[in-house]
Amino acid sequence: MKYLRKLVIGATCLVSMAASAQWQWTDKDGRKVYSDRAPPSDILDKNILKRPAGRVNPLVTNEASLNAASPVAAASSPHGSASAPKLSGVDKELAEKKKKAEEAEVAKRKAEEERVAKSKIENCARAKQAKTNFDSGIRIARTNEKGEREIMDDATRSAEAKRIQFIIDSDCK
Repeated sequence: MKYLRKLVIGATCLVSMAASAQWQWTDKDGRKVYSDRAPPSDILDKNILKRPAGRVNPLVTNEASLNAASPVAAASSPHGSASAPKLSGVDKELAEKKKKAEEAEVAKRKAEEERVAKSKIENCARAKQAKTNFDSGIRIARTNEKGEREIMDDATRSAEAKRIQFIIDSDCK
């Protein structure tokens, strides 16, 4: 009989421990849900009523009951502790990294714009020099794909003059 009594007491302890390892929350329809697994991620923290090991969500309980329970609970209260750091909601380290990344992006963009501007200035100077050579009327020779030297005819010379003028118009502003 004593053995049976110990078995019943042990089983009762196991059942109560299993019951304390359950989650309890209110779902989106307002129904209480009990489970041995954590609630889905779409359940807000304020809707979780009970956590495993009998820990109750501190947002659901009131501050007076926590302070009356024990000095340890009062010290860990999110509302009453003066020594607890107050979070502003902004991670300063992350904000600093973001600011540095933005500054680096601006510097990179500025360097690229300077490189393009320098390239346009060089192209403009070359185009003006070529225009001067074409306008002088002297014969101009080119090397073809075979490596032979050819004198430009009037049609090729006219097309090249138009191309040079287009470069001057676009890069010499």
